[in-house]
Amino acid sequence: MEVKGAAFLYTLAGLTVTFAGFSALLWVLRQAAGAKLSLLDRFVAKTVMTYLFVLTAGALLPPLLGLFDTPEDWIWRGSGLIFGLPMLALQATYPYRRHKVVGQAPPPAIYAVLVVLGSAVTLVMTGYVLMGFPYSAAVYITALTVDFFTVAFAFLAAMDIIMEQPVKSPKGPTRR
Repeated sequence: MEVKGAAFLYTLAGLTVTFAGFSALLWVLRQAAGAKLSLLDRFVAKTVMTYLFVLTAGALLPPLLGLFDTPEDWIWRGSGLIFGLPMLALQATYPYRRHKVVGQAPPPAIYAVLVVLGSAVTLVMTGYVLMGFPYSAAVYITALTVDFFTVAFAFLAAMDIIMEQPVKSPKGPTRR
């Protein structure tokens, strides 16, 4: 059984995986240019990859449940819970995890978009689909899409911050 919005979900899953590859490529190019990865670099890379793969799983979950002939309302309730809780945990704990690793709170723009907006959207979606309201499929897919763009925004904002840092090249003998 093909679920509502399956083509959109497949497209979103492809987009999240592509963005994950693109972001990883930027870290490789940064290292190839001679930059040593900082704690912030590593934290951002790990965080972005984690968020993107949770989003990919969230996009693939409804069609997967549909393969088992799960009733449509349970597809969205189950997907909302299975995706929503881990994503909400990632979003809500981001400031704590960043401070623990980097020693600094996130910049206000990243906090506002990734943490506040992302968490609010995920929380509202989870409650909405668990209650079985109409248009649960649309609300679920919209939340995944908004969450994807909050991660993309946070990644680009973090890249701006990282690119402003001085390049620390590895120490080694100078060749003439």
